[in-house]
Amino acid sequence: MNQKQIELWSPWLLLLSVVVVWQIICSAFSVSEFIFPSPLRIWTQFWEFKAIIAAHAWRTYWVTMAGFGIAIVVGVLLGFVIGSSRLAYAAVYPLMTGFNALPKAAFVPILVVWFGIGAGPAILTAFLISFFPIMVNIATGLATLEPELEDVLRVLGAKRWDVLIKVGLPRSMPYFYGSLKVAITLAFVGTTVSEMTAANEGIGYLLISAGSAMQMGLAFAGLLVVGAMAMLMYELFARIEKHTTGWAHRGSQNR
Repeated sequence: MNQKQIELWSPWLLLLSVVVVWQIICSAFSVSEFIFPSPLRIWTQFWEFKAIIAAHAWRTYWVTMAGFGIAIVVGVLLGFVIGSSRLAYAAVYPLMTGFNALPKAAFVPILVVWFGIGAGPAILTAFLISFFPIMVNIATGLATLEPELEDVLRVLGAKRWDVLIKVGLPRSMPYFYGSLKVAITLAFVGTTVSEMTAANEGIGYLLISAGSAMQMGLAFAGLLVVGAMAMLMYELFARIEKHTTGWAHRGSQNR
């Protein structure tokens, strides 16, 4: 097995090791299933309630992707505005940083008052928690364009807009894809948190229902499903990044 194959299989081998150790600990110490379910118990309840879990997972998925789509549009536009102007960077960036420090779960009750219980608060929570990394990375990619490169382009007759569109944005693409991989995981967190208090569907709602019914295996199964969806989307963006920004990863491709 070569180095590339080892890197490919290492996450799965680590996951298998964790599951085996987890099962051994639960069996050896007779841990109560109501406190900390074993992997076998989680799998049993996952299979028993697979139809219910699938329905709730689908709801969480499309709500998350709706909020994430809005976050991409808003994040790219704000990032472009902030990164293309020193004045906008100085004025807006500190305010956005302060806004990002606010706990997004605190917005859920307000969103419920405005939009009622349902998909609205979950979509907006996913958006609020995920747009900031996208905005920051786009702004950083544009704001850190090398002055020497910009000077050369200006000498060749390029205007500020040409520099931003033809050089700045392509240069920001690795930053952009890096932000997408972070933001999509945050979006699932935002949706799940909102569903726990402001929805009657979704994995968040399932977690609350399972916990109140002492079905801890079902609750853990729901958590694993959310993690699996986030990992799949992360991997999707990683593959798109590899095929569209290969010039930025030549070193990693040759390993």
